[in-house]
Amino acid sequence: MKFDMGRAWNETTAMIGANKELLAVIAGIFIFLPNLALALLVPEMMAGPAEVDPENPMAALQAFYAENGLWFFLLAIIQSVGTLSLLALLHDRRPTVGEAIKTGLVTLIPYIAAQIILVIGLSIVLGIPVGVAAGLGGPAAGVIVGLLAFVVLVYVMVKVSLVSPEMVIGANLNPITALRNSWRLTKGNSLRLFAFYLLLGIGVVVVAIVISMISGLFVAMLGQNTAGLLVGGALSGLIAAIWSVLIVGVLAAVYKQLAGPTPEAVGETFE
Repeated sequence: MKFDMGRAWNETTAMIGANKELLAVIAGIFIFLPNLALALLVPEMMAGPAEVDPENPMAALQAFYAENGLWFFLLAIIQSVGTLSLLALLHDRRPTVGEAIKTGLVTLIPYIAAQIILVIGLSIVLGIPVGVAAGLGGPAAGVIVGLLAFVVLVYVMVKVSLVSPEMVIGANLNPITALRNSWRLTKGNSLRLFAFYLLLGIGVVVVAIVISMISGLFVAMLGQNTAGLLVGGALSGLIAAIWSVLIVGVLAAVYKQLAGPTPEAVGETFE
């Protein structure tokens, strides 16, 4: 089946519109509120590290993430549950919020396992050649092989982009099978999917930059006090929530188009 961008976008907006209240609840709980809390717990996120050594600018960044790594880890886990729960809401069987959250919790461990398998595989397949090239051929060879590895990385990420809907909508909790099925479903449509994701990403980034600039102005005017952090954190959480709902809707629409209708959708057709 050839992927149809227009159809995918129309189905995305239709699904989000039909489920906007329930999606807003889960996005608010798992995306918006955690980002707001993180802005209050880690105020440096709004203003950046206080002191930066011009001779070693990465040192401050490394220290920042080392000091606050636990908070970012917890945020990633909470948002993963939220994303999987949002996907569950877009299943044709139309679950309740409670059922969707339960699905998100049940799917979390297999989903993390799939990500770990993917990272390990990519590290071996791409990381080792780059390291060998840099070691034997010098920096120039490392850069060239690194660029080729980046192209392969983008290709692989497109191919495995349907792992989460395969697990949630396809009810397949086997990490390896989910990765394999995502690869199979995207066969023959990789370039179309890449173009679709790229156009979507550009649009979201432009909007996010505008909102981030507005957020920065508010924080600058209000200062590093509670009011400034609340405004900055609220806008940051809003961006993250909107992005999460949008990307989940896109992945669900793409998956349903390439995988075909679920039994629930077929059943509705003949009711």
